[in-house]
Amino acid sequence: MKTIIKKYGFLVLTVYTLGFTSCTKFLDESDPSNFTVENYFTKPEHARSSVNAIYASMRDPMSSGFGGGPWTMTEFATGQAATDLGQAVDSYFVKDLQNTADNSYGLNYWQNYYKGIGNANLSIAKIPSIPMDAAEAKKLLGEAHFLRAWYYFNLVQMFGNIPLITAPVDLKSDQLRPKQAAPDDVYKLIVEDLKTAEAAGLAWVDVTGRVSLGAVKSLLAKVYLTMAGYPLQKGAEYFDLAAKKSEEVIDSKQFKLFNSYGDLHNPAKKNMEENIFMIQYKTQIIPANWQELIIPYNKNISAYSAETGGIYATADFVKSYDPADLRAKEGQFFFTKFTNQDNRNLVVDLGGYFIYKIFDVAAHTSTANSDLNWSLLRYAEVLLIYAEAANEVNGPSTKIYDEVNLIRTRAQLPKLTGLSKDQLREAIWRERWYELCFENVTWFDMARLRKAFNVNTKEFDNYVGHKFSYGPVLTQRELLFPIPSRELRNNTNLIPTEGY
Repeated sequence: MKTIIKKYGFLVLTVYTLGFTSCTKFLDESDPSNFTVENYFTKPEHARSSVNAIYASMRDPMSSGFGGGPWTMTEFATGQAATDLGQAVDSYFVKDLQNTADNSYGLNYWQNYYKGIGNANLSIAKIPSIPMDAAEAKKLLGEAHFLRAWYYFNLVQMFGNIPLITAPVDLKSDQLRPKQAAPDDVYKLIVEDLKTAEAAGLAWVDVTGRVSLGAVKSLLAKVYLTMAGYPLQKGAEYFDLAAKKSEEVIDSKQFKLFNSYGDLHNPAKKNMEENIFMIQYKTQIIPANWQELIIPYNKNISAYSAETGGIYATADFVKSYDPADLRAKEGQFFFTKFTNQDNRNLVVDLGGYFIYKIFDVAAHTSTANSDLNWSLLRYAEVLLIYAEAANEVNGPSTKIYDEVNLIRTRAQLPKLTGLSKDQLREAIWRERWYELCFENVTWFDMARLRKAFNVNTKEFDNYVGHKFSYGPVLTQRELLFPIPSRELRNNTNLIPTEGY
């Protein structure tokens, strides 16, 4: 029985959609009005739609509601996030360091990102056989390789030893129940994919939100920086690669910091200037669906009917900012008060530090239908990647100070100068913690550095043994999230994550 694929629908990875053998002679009859894997990839528009399908899996972990949101998993793992959403038990399991392999957040990431990888594998395998313009085919394959790399990069950081699947899977495939690969092998594929994407002829900037050369080089710089640290510990050579690749992005002059933090959550600023690569949303079509999770619990400030209080910053983290830091002031990265939905002249005390940098003001005050994208790579991070990596290679330099001070100047902080290599290293780390908080970056920094930010001392503790401000203490097992128990049951070749 052949699998049916709608012309403009999403392709999926499961073996149920990748080529069943015939069930009966009756069911084996084809319907010429439908598409199968075997007859779909025949036209240029099929190539484009197949690549479009790869992007879709990025959105799934962003889904949010009274059960919480998978995207919060890496935020609660930092010890810098709080919640009032009692029924979102998976949030508490991560936040209180009592996580298990049954956590639905990890399962969501695992299943959807492997679905994205499966769609990428399908496009990579099938597009070369489609009669079409060679340059356009090369660009589409570049997008597919980038997206496969992006999914694998996140999975290998979160789960460690993971299956490495590089071709479409069917019931006869030896990858039907794959074994785990060493992280080094996964990173090798990630780098190869990104180099392929880098040579694909993509434009530096793509305002439609598709993969651009700027996104490719930015992600490659981030990958190199991660490979320099834990668990691979490739050291100086990869710091140098990260510095040079991020410098290419800087020297391109294609990107710049926003003048205002308000532009970070301004739908009019999608896919431009500071926003290098984003998850795409469109009001009334695919609205951004994390908004109700960041609203204070039942304060009647929002046009959304569900005010969940699902995630906000701990007071200890926000108070650790320099008092002069603009980012920590009201209505910049955080907010503690807002107007009442029924009377916008009435100001409501929210009772906590809620996340304003990803708050869609128009949606909350009127439409309850958000047009805001989610930023995955922004220029501020590229500047900090360059500063950290270049400092590790040669120590402080004028260019390093220039790039990191762009971020500090926007925050209305004095410029860094005259620091030792060690002092500058930790100063750059602090900028990463403060600038990139609540963007699914901080926990990944903790894992690659084996460090955690102490909000009381404002110094960096060793990861293992670090105590969250509200009590729990990190152990070795929290360096990874557990491979989901459902996947372990379905694939007996998988080895459970140590400690879970």
